[in-house]
Amino acid sequence: MNAAPGQNIFFVSLGCPKNQVDTEVMLGQVQAAGHALCDVPEDADVIVVNTCAFIDQAKAESINTILEMAEHKKDRAAKLVVTGCLAQRYADEIAKEIPEIDHILGSSDFPSIARAIAPAAAPARSARSSARGKKLPVIQVTETPAYIYDHDAPRVRIGARHTAYVKIAEGCDRPCSFCIIPKLRGPQRSRSIDDIAAEVAQLGAEGVKEVNLIAQDLTRYGWDLEGRPTLAALLRRIAGTPGIHWIRLHYTFPSAFTDELIDVIAGEPTIAKYVDVPLQHIDDGMLKIMRRGHTARITYELVERLRSRIPGVVLRSTFIAGHPGETEEMFGALKRFLTDVELDRVGVFPYSIEPGTVAAMLPHRVPQDVADARVAELMALQAEISKTKLERLVGQELEVLVDGISEETDLLLEGRFYGQAPGIDGVVYLADGTAPAGAIVRARVTQASEHDLAASLEL
Repeated sequence: MNAAPGQNIFFVSLGCPKNQVDTEVMLGQVQAAGHALCDVPEDADVIVVNTCAFIDQAKAESINTILEMAEHKKDRAAKLVVTGCLAQRYADEIAKEIPEIDHILGSSDFPSIARAIAPAAAPARSARSSARGKKLPVIQVTETPAYIYDHDAPRVRIGARHTAYVKIAEGCDRPCSFCIIPKLRGPQRSRSIDDIAAEVAQLGAEGVKEVNLIAQDLTRYGWDLEGRPTLAALLRRIAGTPGIHWIRLHYTFPSAFTDELIDVIAGEPTIAKYVDVPLQHIDDGMLKIMRRGHTARITYELVERLRSRIPGVVLRSTFIAGHPGETEEMFGALKRFLTDVELDRVGVFPYSIEPGTVAAMLPHRVPQDVADARVAELMALQAEISKTKLERLVGQELEVLVDGISEETDLLLEGRFYGQAPGIDGVVYLADGTAPAGAIVRARVTQASEHDLAASLEL
């Protein structure tokens, strides 16, 4: 069976919100080409898996998902297409090991998805055969990724209708020792302010209340464009977009935080007082090994600048434990930092060896059990900090964006206040009333746990 126009296409999207945006663009292209989208693989004529390859766990999930979808292909689907970061990095390997795949598209080659699923696809590399005579997948992988979507790209958003991700740049130029993203996503390439503003305006017109700005490095937005437009200038441009209530910043970098940017966050009511700054570590020796380009002093000063100039700011960060060369003293410095600074939201991950990175070649490896124990210790420490900070909100009134009926029980609503980002932070459970998804309500906090709040709509 060929995937002619009018066939059913099933998508699986793995990984981060940046990958979700790519999936939504592919959905738009597939739909524009005359295909229908289906909800289960059993109904699909073509299955598309958009993969992640950032850490070992993500790679394993991607491989397992491809194998699972290959089983569905045996029953009905004509084609299995794999795209995303795993495809970019391991195209030849997965083509050899999983011949059920028909097409492999790199991380910036997914705009070819409509051609890939069509009967007369025109790939960059011809179909080949294995030594055993089996047909191997067609591979289309650009060595240096260069694509980024614009506001005219067809897009079908998935998930809640009142919140959306907007990718303002793609790729990264930073040399962090542990990170493979520059090789998977290519050099930084920013969209123009006009183009981003047009997309945000359209989202506002569609009923979106919350816009989450994402990139590999948000604070370096515009450095690659003529005239070097800044993130601060972009925020000023879109802050007054009709319909938009919150604009949230994800993936900022500590050394690139300008005073102008802080002033815009503090002064524009629609910019959520929430800053996501992946710090990764605090010890100067470890930061140098990680090639982060800043020191502990810069980090401490940034936290002080943000808190003193943005009242009520919520700070989120991520850290790596067990990076090659991390000593007990270095780990101790990280524990002291979390205790002293009391960040609001923290994620900690064990170091994952990424072939092709500088860190993968470093000596003084930390045993996996030690790295895992360090992660557990930091997360237990942060859980207590988080609970204490959330308990301070009990009795206060908060503005809450309603996400819908709670996943825990249909007797409660579920929403978020400005200090909770979709999908990664906790939620506010709402009792004593009702409101539609996308509504903005006032609620009084009645209880707090390590990550979540309970609140009443009866004020």
